Amino acid sequence: MSPPEPPPLTTFASYGAGFVATGKSVFSYVLFGTYIGVGALSHDFGFSIAWALACTILVWAGPAQVILISAIALAVGISSVRLLPMVVALLPMLRTKDTPSWKLILPAHFTAVSFWVEATRLLPGRREGRIAFCNGLGTGYMVTATAATVTGFYLAARLPPLASAGLLFLTPLAFFMSTVRNARELLDKLAFAIGLALGPLLAWWELGLDLLWSGIIGGTLAYALHRLREAMR
Repeated sequence: MSPPEPPPLTTFASYGAGFVATGKSVFSYVLFGTYIGVGALSHDFGFSIAWALACTILVWAGPAQVILISAIALAVGISSVRLLPMVVALLPMLRTKDTPSWKLILPAHFTAVSFWVEATRLLPGRREGRIAFCNGLGTGYMVTATAATVTGFYLAARLPPLASAGLLFLTPLAFFMSTVRNARELLDKLAFAIGLALGPLLAWWELGLDLLWSGIIGGTLAYALHRLREAMR
């Protein structure tokens, strides 16, 4: 006989489990370093600490915040489109047939690269606790990011520009390493390898949108090769 299923966690316990999970996640340290850079950048561009904190809480994506600080709001919207596939992939994993749509607003807002990677890896087995878990996970990351924004803002006078740029680079570097770790299927590994090979070439050719085209071409080729391999079996 199979062992009995454990009883479902309460909403509060699921939220607490998600919040505690941020303390064990490498992305907490990555976010802290990244948002020190965001805070320093906000200071250097003449924004107030209140504006910097509001930007962290509402925009909630390091690259989009850099664009907002140094460019225009329209570019932020275009930048944030990249997160839509993550939201579309994650939300069906959270809801049950009785879940009202408003309960998905907060997890959708929290969805960024770091949150998405850890949420998909650590989701509880029972769906009933997943939304609360994700809200706790997102809150933990948000607390980390806002604390780092304040730290970076007041350290800006002492932080060299090169150090700020290096800290901002932590997020894509961590996503790169997490993608390698989480790639289990041949299709995933193939798409990653093709995109990794194409990226520098497209950047060198100065075609524009090289990261976008690397993903589209790499993913399409990997999927085509996967289908061909399955057809030949």
